[in-house]
Amino acid sequence: MPKKRYTPEEIITHLRTVEIEQTKGAKLEEAARKVGVTSQTISHWKAEFGF
Repeated sequence: MPKKRYTPEEIITHLRTVEIEQTKGAKLEEAARKVGVTSQTISHWKAEFGF
C-alpha cells in the first residue's frame, strides 16, 4: 500500500484538529487516530511546522 502524502495545508488542518481534540481532554494517540495518522507522525509534524 503506497504512502499518503499530505500537503502543508492538510498537515496544518490536522494539527489544529489534534490541538482542539486535546483541549477537549483527548490523549495524543486518540486525537491522532481521529485524523487518521499515528502519534509519531503528529509529533514529527509539530516539530516540522512549529506547533
